[in-house]
Amino acid sequence: MIVPDWPAPANVAAASTTRRGGFSRGPWSSFNLADHVGDDAAAVRANRRRLRERLDLPAEPCWLSQVHGAGVVEAGDACSRPPRADASVARAPGRVSVVLTADCLPALFCDRAGRCVAAAHAGWRGLAAGVLEQTVASMRVDPGDILVWLGPAIGPAAFEVGAEVRTAFVHADPAAAEAFEARPGERWLADLHALARLRLAAAGVDAVYGGGRCTWRERDTFYSYRRDGVTGRMASLVWLR
Repeated sequence: MIVPDWPAPANVAAASTTRRGGFSRGPWSSFNLADHVGDDAAAVRANRRRLRERLDLPAEPCWLSQVHGAGVVEAGDACSRPPRADASVARAPGRVSVVLTADCLPALFCDRAGRCVAAAHAGWRGLAAGVLEQTVASMRVDPGDILVWLGPAIGPAAFEVGAEVRTAFVHADPAAAEAFEARPGERWLADLHALARLRLAAAGVDAVYGGGRCTWRERDTFYSYRRDGVTGRMASLVWLR
């Protein structure tokens, strides 16, 4: 487990998993927490049970049906059947916000008073669609009172994209050009962590922590969809004690 290094209130708990320490085999080895990637269902159930036990979770996490969009839901009863969304917000103890990733960027949120937390899944499409901004708005607190931790994602030396991706960001904010490095053939290397920081700053959030861990490069620690194709997913979770 990775424990976020951020100055969250004492009643805010958070963690991000690695690929190690579970029951899955083959390309999903070993702590895959996703039930939609072809892994054995019994292994996924065992991994999720181990996750709850290791973290002493107060409830089953609010698993989402992630669609690379900007939808945000309340973590609660509605999550008994995974809603189509890419972020969730929790306002009371006993509700766990979670996202699954394997190259996309997981972002965990809390407010300084320890009354609200959230988790967001931000690939480039979600970032461009405004999933981080929608999560901030859904927390319904002053953005200046929000803390964000950015988890492991594909790094800027490995995430090559087409010109349309750069255009989507630079059209919305010319400063986003700083997060891209030109490659031959009208290709670009994109920095998801830098793009997230820019989007959060524009939304009024300047207390941003984490970043720097690359899922593609750290093969033994993280799943990477771009590197391996068939693979598992890590979970990033946050909840109120």
